Amino acid sequence: MPGKVNPIIPEVVAQVAAQAIGNDAAVAVAGLSGHLELNTMMPVMGKNILESIELLAAACKLFDEKCVRGIKADKNRCRRYAELSPSVATALNPLIGYDRAAALVKEAKATGKTIRQLLLEKNLLPKKKIDEVLDLKKMTGKS
Repeated sequence: MPGKVNPIIPEVVAQVAAQAIGNDAAVAVAGLSGHLELNTMMPVMGKNILESIELLAAACKLFDEKCVRGIKADKNRCRRYAELSPSVATALNPLIGYDRAAALVKEAKATGKTIRQLLLEKNLLPKKKIDEVLDLKKMTGKS
């Protein structure tokens, strides 16, 4: 498909995580199998721990270089998603009550509008108050 970007690197990281989990299981079984403090399972434990360290380190480096580095957040899209979140209506409970806030959430979901848009359309609160109450940075503790 033209323009399709395959998530190869995240898939590789998931495979490495699966291998590390398998290695951990082998280490756990080996740890349970040491008899009379002879530690006959130490070689398999050491091999699996070292392999996991090497695999995870390489996967982290690859993930950073080929996937994460250079990613830039689309601030407008992120803000839009945050505004569409029904959880922002919780801040309205003291002002318009739970039932009215819940009704706004239902309407927002049905129409695709934000809580802010509906508050403005219905003149439920003055714009200045809406901006104050639905300040996403303030809600998340970011200034």
